[in-house]
Amino acid sequence: MNKLLILIVLILAIGCKSPEARRPISVKSGSFIDASVERNKTLNAKEQALIEKIMTDQKHHTYFASESGFWYYYNNKIDSDSLTTPEFGDLVNYNYSLKTLKGQLIYSIEDLKTQTYVMDKEELFTGLREGLKLMKSGETVTFLFPSQKAYGYYGDENKIGRNTPLVCEVTLNSITKNENN
Repeated sequence: MNKLLILIVLILAIGCKSPEARRPISVKSGSFIDASVERNKTLNAKEQALIEKIMTDQKHHTYFASESGFWYYYNNKIDSDSLTTPEFGDLVNYNYSLKTLKGQLIYSIEDLKTQTYVMDKEELFTGLREGLKLMKSGETVTFLFPSQKAYGYYGDENKIGRNTPLVCEVTLNSITKNENN
């Protein structure tokens, strides 16, 4: 009986030890992430240099830098204070075309047709979504988007390749205010 009692106490003592954390089989360093960050920095610097060269060569345009990381100029600017820019939930109607930085047409206005978009409630590439927020109804603006503000790493899986910076000319036809704003 004593042996049985000792055996039970031993089993309980061994079974009640605290759990140990499992260690990974292999330790991975951040080398892939580090390499990706360096590639993106290099790509961004290259695109920045190309865009700056375009802006330098086109001195007849007054370029503005957006807070979102792209540049633009007004083809047709409306100076009226009575007109507002679109806000969250507003319906905008617009036309646009897309070109490469070298001016090669990718999609014409006819290809893309007139678009409607509910601000920040539907899918739209980052640069265009942020660019529309800067516009008033009736304005035409040309945007220079680095690839990360355009279609990024994947492109549009059609005519726009990966990591392609874009020139986008947009005409904002109308803004229908959301009654809840």
